[in-house]
Amino acid sequence: MQIEIHEIARQVGGRVCGDGKRVIEGIKSLEAAEPGDISFFADTRYADLLQETRAGAIMVREEVPGFKGPQVIVANPQVAYARVAALFQRALPRYSGVSPDAFIHPSARIGAGASIHPLVFVGEDAFIGDDAALFPGAYVGARARIGARTVLHPNVSVLHECIVGNDVIVHAGTVIGSDGFGYVRDGGRSLKIPQIGIVQIDDGVEIGANNCIDRAALGRTWIQQGVKTDNLVQIAHNVVIGEGSLVVALTGISGSVKIGRGVILGGQVGIADHVEIGDGAMVGSQSGIMRSIEPGEAVTGSPAMPHRQFMRIAALTARLPQLNERVKKLEKMIEALGPSVKGRT
Repeated sequence: MQIEIHEIARQVGGRVCGDGKRVIEGIKSLEAAEPGDISFFADTRYADLLQETRAGAIMVREEVPGFKGPQVIVANPQVAYARVAALFQRALPRYSGVSPDAFIHPSARIGAGASIHPLVFVGEDAFIGDDAALFPGAYVGARARIGARTVLHPNVSVLHECIVGNDVIVHAGTVIGSDGFGYVRDGGRSLKIPQIGIVQIDDGVEIGANNCIDRAALGRTWIQQGVKTDNLVQIAHNVVIGEGSLVVALTGISGSVKIGRGVILGGQVGIADHVEIGDGAMVGSQSGIMRSIEPGEAVTGSPAMPHRQFMRIAALTARLPQLNERVKKLEKMIEALGPSVKGRT
């Protein structure tokens, strides 16, 4: 694909410094870029790479002296990068129509333009929306619904009666609608509580690889519009994740947790059951959440505490060996001063 610089600037709402008619054939990092590529510069830590790059053009916040190629001046180079990368992204290969090597239950409904690859299973009374794409090994259970333009990558399972909205991407190996971990002790044994709810995933969600999203015990586990999850995320029964929230890899969310809009959960966060995390809250990586978090609050640590408090404690922790030595020296000094001093202290 070839795009002129002035067209790239138009797509990202930027302005061109230099030759706007120069043709670009791809987008790469500063380090890997060749003369036919455009790159971006948004972090001063990579200033050295900017001086050494072979990129034919760059996207920057302000004009860079000394760079000889055209520059696209934008408010946010990272956002511009995402938009330009989408221009150069190759479309996924799609099977034309429904493969004869897929199993489609006679009662299932398949929308216009849907791509059903070999080895897909679509169960009784299931619905697949227009232009959806189901890759090999995808499983759609009885009465499940898959929205328009949604993509289920290889070996994704959407179990019975679960709902996936429009323009959703689910990456390989994810399971949607497995039973929640619900048991009650009956004497010396664990009695299973039937999990008879569903999972509902709203429009524009992207689910990473190998996520497990449990169906509700009653009602629904609900992933709201625009949520993005990383790989290896566990979402338990009856969890609600609010619009636009981000969940990073290896996070585990226990049952009946309510997460607000625009929340960011760092990697390896663990959240105890039945807590609430308010809109816009931020949880640092490896934090353990045992209590509810107020809207807009930033917390870190296990158990989690306000982020600034955690940083002060972390700084003190690094000094503990020195502080311990000082305490020992003070104890010896007090000991040397004799019993009378010790009595006064």
